[in-house]
Amino acid sequence: MSAVKSDTSFGVPAKAAARKAKERFSVSRTLRYLVLLFFLLVVLIPVYVLFVTSFKGAGDAAAVRAWNLPEVWILDNWKGAWDALSPAIWRTVQMVVPAAVISSFLGAMNGFVLARWRFPYSDLVFTLILFGMFIPYQAVMIPLLQLMLGAGVPSGVPSLIILHVIYGIPITTLIFRNYYMSVPEELIEAARVDGAGMLRTFGSVVLAISIPSFVVVLIWQFTTAWNDFLFAVFFSSSQNGPVTLALNNLANGALLTNYGISMAGALLASLPTLLVYILLGRYFIGGLMSGSVKG
Repeated sequence: MSAVKSDTSFGVPAKAAARKAKERFSVSRTLRYLVLLFFLLVVLIPVYVLFVTSFKGAGDAAAVRAWNLPEVWILDNWKGAWDALSPAIWRTVQMVVPAAVISSFLGAMNGFVLARWRFPYSDLVFTLILFGMFIPYQAVMIPLLQLMLGAGVPSGVPSLIILHVIYGIPITTLIFRNYYMSVPEELIEAARVDGAGMLRTFGSVVLAISIPSFVVVLIWQFTTAWNDFLFAVFFSSSQNGPVTLALNNLANGALLTNYGISMAGALLASLPTLLVYILLGRYFIGGLMSGSVKG
């Protein structure tokens, strides 16, 4: 009987401690959800204003009524924004897709060489490549413009493709190098035993396992090139420039008369990047962290 009482007496504090721990966990989880909900609202409130204003008429889209729903829901703003931005959206697609793909493949090749081929001053080369990430665009814009004009590169899409490829190489090289440092050495050695050289190993073995990193750099490069405005101002015009430049011209022309068309244009311009993150976002964090163990 004494033994039973002893077990019972020890069981009560244990149950109480477990209950308190469960309560603390519940409170902590609730606080985390509240914080996440707060930041979600902070992000979505501007989106709400953009969305409802894009359906308002010229007289209804006023700053004092920004929070109000439209008195009459109209689609004229969206039609006007599409007519104004659709040529620039197509030019942006023509610019962004090649720039993202080319810079991704160049970064993959650089990352593989720097991760698996040790040559003299390889660490210095890698450092110099990364140095390009920390050079502000504004510091080199004038000499870069003179260089592009001297080389005879046409303004607009061709110039922007070259610039985004060049400025995308440092970040893509870093991501791919870190990823390839985590690839098992036995896999590379097996390809060498089978007689594959460096290029054959890269093309037949390494590229096949590089999908996570390609997803990361493609999303990154696509978003960076799509949202760029500084290069667009210097190296293109309203006739051959990307959607960010066309959106700026649309907003300047419509801001004093109709907020709705500029809001609809902003949503149209951001829709492609939003779709990319919706379709590929779940792979982004996994791919970004896939090479974080080594490197």
